[in-house]
Parts: sequence; structure tokens; C-alpha cells
Amino acid sequence: MIMGRIRTKFVKGLAEKLVIKSPDKFSMDFKSNVQALKDINILDEKFMRNRVAGYIVRVISKKKF
Repeated sequence: MIMGRIRTKFVKGLAEKLVIKSPDKFSMDFKSNVQALKDINILDEKFMRNRVAGYIVRVISKKKF
């Protein structure tokens, strides 16, 4: 059995809220999502910004919102 990477509730919740709040700002491209998060200026840490941007790609691809 292969286990996936674990994401915290904070990362999942924030990503889903951001996609629901403004779906036009985010896309399936990781780099553009990172730039959009920089423009919004919610997260200061690069690590967390990258985690949220990566999960946004997953949320959009799964149409989870």
C-alpha cells in the first residue's frame, strides 16, 4: 500500500475557501496560483504558500468546490 502526502486541515480548508471565494484567480497551473497567493498576501511563509497552491490545483482538478 502506497501512502500519499498528508496535508493539514488548515491547508485544505484555506485552499477550498479561496477557490470558492474567488475561482477566477486560480487555475490548474501551480506557478500562477503561487503568484495569486502572493498578490492576495495571506501567507507570509513560502512553504505554506506552496502547500496551499499545490492543493488548490488538486481542488480544481477534482471539482471539489
